[in-house]
Amino acid sequence: MTKQFDVAVIGAGAAGMMCAAVAGQRGKKVVLIDHASKLGEKIRISGGGRCNFTNLRAGPENYLSQNPHFCRSALSRYTSQDFIDLVKRYRIGFHEKHKGQLFCDDSAEQIIAMLKAECDSGGVEWRMPCKVAAIGRNGEAFRIETEAGEILANSVVIATGGLSIPKIGATDFAFRIARQFGLKVVEPRPALVPLTFDSAGWSSFLPLAGIALSVEIAAGEKKARGFFREDLLFTHRGLSGPAVLQISSFWREAAALSINLVPDVDVAESLVAGKNSIKKNLGNVLAQWLPARLAEGWLLANGFNADAKVAELPDKQLRKLGESLNRWTITPNGSEGYRKAEVTLGGVDTSELSQQSLMCTRIPGLHFIGEAVDVTGWLGGYNFQWAWASGVAAGRSI
Repeated sequence: MTKQFDVAVIGAGAAGMMCAAVAGQRGKKVVLIDHASKLGEKIRISGGGRCNFTNLRAGPENYLSQNPHFCRSALSRYTSQDFIDLVKRYRIGFHEKHKGQLFCDDSAEQIIAMLKAECDSGGVEWRMPCKVAAIGRNGEAFRIETEAGEILANSVVIATGGLSIPKIGATDFAFRIARQFGLKVVEPRPALVPLTFDSAGWSSFLPLAGIALSVEIAAGEKKARGFFREDLLFTHRGLSGPAVLQISSFWREAAALSINLVPDVDVAESLVAGKNSIKKNLGNVLAQWLPARLAEGWLLANGFNADAKVAELPDKQLRKLGESLNRWTITPNGSEGYRKAEVTLGGVDTSELSQQSLMCTRIPGLHFIGEAVDVTGWLGGYNFQWAWASGVAAGRSI
């Protein structure tokens, strides 16, 4: 039996639930469809189970897109404070952890429960687990073939996300539908992902696994260049931590990363200028600025004797050491891919969509929101804020 709705939202994640709730509370007859048996799995696992649900500093400058201004409208009309107000209304405790990042005090489950309650208060009907076999036009409306039967809807919102973390159900559904309707898609790639290095070239750094420190890191060129000051983590396979996750969105194959391991000190100048007054050996001097194990391992990997007296080393060698620490360049051979990527870079080309409604300008009634769109946030709650804002934008316009 065919059922008719004003709106069919496909994808019951952050963006999809927000959109369905807003549209439902406006009096629209809404159905929310998802192939998963568990609701909001990506929300559940985010932030170590506490969901980094927004960032106080979220603005257009924190997002990557071929059109960096596209996200401005939605973000300005539904801000981080708007979502915070919703969280407070449900009496969910939260705290700021780092650089404007907000986390639940208790559990990400509270955010999922809140969004479900918002959908229920809008009379949203649920279809999950329920796979969508096909979407086609039915005059000016859409026909959706699902496991639970045929659905007709005046508007369809695709909120199925990107390709990141396939083990929890990520698929290319949004991109397949976009291409089916003749829409341009910016080639997807893993983002906010650990980077890997050639095992032979990385062998000298293996003893540093587990060390973390604050660094400056950069990659990319001109307007596409990224620069962050974040924590870096040495692992057995390469580099990770917030610094690498952030810069991975800017990094491209065969390009080098530029890393300053001692961002507050010009190491070469400090060593050369203090050479005659420094009585300590090289290892002890570097341990003032670096974790002791990193200082020792770095000297060994770069051919320096940790016991050598600073005063006895030629200026040329001290400058070489300083350069290696303040301007370390290293080229990854790849990334951990979608299985470890927190988000997908790229997606439905924003030139196909309205900034105000996220509706396709050439296909009235068809919307794409959240991670499916070529708008990718930095690490730290920015992607959830885009999910809320784009979901609200679509939900209000339908």
